[in-house]
Amino acid sequence: MKKETGPTLRLRIDVINPPPGVTLRLQRGREELVEPARSAKTRTTFEFDVRLGTRAGGLPNFLGDFAQGPPDTRFVYVNAGSMAGQHGTPWSRRAKIPLTGITRTQIDKALRTGGVLTVEYAGTGRDGGPSCATVPLLGDGWRVDPA
Repeated sequence: MKKETGPTLRLRIDVINPPPGVTLRLQRGREELVEPARSAKTRTTFEFDVRLGTRAGGLPNFLGDFAQGPPDTRFVYVNAGSMAGQHGTPWSRRAKIPLTGITRTQIDKALRTGGVLTVEYAGTGRDGGPSCATVPLLGDGWRVDPA
């Protein structure tokens, strides 16, 4: 099967106020775990690339090892606790960050300016553990930031 090639987009996920002592890792493919680009007490940041393809009707198709799910509902997983390779923790969760909110205007701006598509979500759930399932995005969702 031929891999679709296209421009590469840089994405950044900022996990705001993650629970203390809980390991977070970005899921690549089915099993690989990727360390954060930066980590501090109040923010954990992941940066990674996706390839951009096109679906029917000219809609974007996010491709590559980090993009999970069917083309019309792509997302990225941030794993927590034992799902992130941490031993001796009661937490075993994944946060699902939807890519569906990224617009063609944002993609074009990021490609034109070399910007980074960035999103934030609250890292701690109501029970005090790591956020999981499809997480609500903070602010207006995805935005284009300078590189």
